[in-house]
Amino acid sequence: MDASDSRPLPVVGMVGAGQLARMTHQAAIALGQSLRVLAADPGDPAALVTPDVRPGRPTDLDALRAFARGTSAVTFDHEQVPQENLRALVAEGVRVHPGPDALLHAQDKLVMRRRLAAMGVPVPAFAEVGAPADVERFAAGHGPRVVLKAVRGGYDGRGVWLLDGPAPELVEELLAAGTPLMVEAAVPMRRELAAQVARSPYGQAAAWPVVETVQEDGQCVQVLVPAPGLDEDVAAGAQQLALRLAAELGVTGLLAVELFERTDGVLVVNELAMRPHNSGHWTIEGARTSQFEQHLRAVLDYPLGATTTTAPAVVMANVLGAAEPPAMSVDERLHHLFARFPDVKVHVYGKAERPARKVGHVTALGADMADVRRRAALAAAWLSTAEWPDGWSEHTGAPEREAQHV
Repeated sequence: MDASDSRPLPVVGMVGAGQLARMTHQAAIALGQSLRVLAADPGDPAALVTPDVRPGRPTDLDALRAFARGTSAVTFDHEQVPQENLRALVAEGVRVHPGPDALLHAQDKLVMRRRLAAMGVPVPAFAEVGAPADVERFAAGHGPRVVLKAVRGGYDGRGVWLLDGPAPELVEELLAAGTPLMVEAAVPMRRELAAQVARSPYGQAAAWPVVETVQEDGQCVQVLVPAPGLDEDVAAGAQQLALRLAAELGVTGLLAVELFERTDGVLVVNELAMRPHNSGHWTIEGARTSQFEQHLRAVLDYPLGATTTTAPAVVMANVLGAAEPPAMSVDERLHHLFARFPDVKVHVYGKAERPARKVGHVTALGADMADVRRRAALAAAWLSTAEWPDGWSEHTGAPEREAQHV
């Protein structure tokens, strides 16, 4: 084809340059694109690998405007972007996906709770907190155990306080610091699930299987695909709920609906995310279309890809920074991991190791969930600590206690 007939490939700008932007850039490469990222720091994970890096913070409207200039769409790897800045971009003709009206429901937990409750969607009982007395009244009717939440900005257990009573001193301290608060009833919970969907500007939508997210200390450590033992009708209902929320909230791109499965089997919505999400990292190897490619397709209004799994059982395990960083280098840890588990896929984010920080993830696939989960857990633990939890020896292939007697 003559060069004059060709059209330049679209440019997608992603606000934020963390690991989500890094993995979105990897998906963009296969589509012939390179993602543009707005990076607060040149050492951010995506800034280390993406050629089109624009320095700046989303709180700086001038930096946002310069970043958005020439893009086909602007999207996000985090929700912490001021609404007034997003609305200014939209007013100037920038395609922002998801738009500010939709994104507000992922930015503000109280707005989200009120909207979902008005839609008849199951959510925990909740109330706005303007004074310690509000928590005391709520706990009297829904407690004594309640959950105090920061309305904005919390993640991975941050901004969440499980209380056994009103805790007026804590509430007073947080309010004095300017933290907007809400309180929720503690849910009698069997486990946590997630339903993830994608939606294009003109309403095409696709859903991945419902997954179980295994939590420790308020942080996801594993994702099990599909959610073990989940009734097919319940799973289909969760997918339909996520598709309904994407449509009614006007989401373009990805929507992850975090769910509590109560002890009575009822599903209630915990939180929403409108971006690539930790519960969807498994899709890179475990689905026909990854969440990162699908997000790009959606914001560009390409036809969406197939979401079927590539194996009967898929497990993603987060690699978290150890309490004490290992002396062994990441490169050497990778060497030993691949020697033991050549089929496990590894994603390292290029982040400095700190206790409990997400620095990467591993994905294992297979036919038996128990075996796949075991391999993923061992691989993630090894990359985190440079120690095999089962005592395996890289020299003999046997646990150390067995190797001593060979």
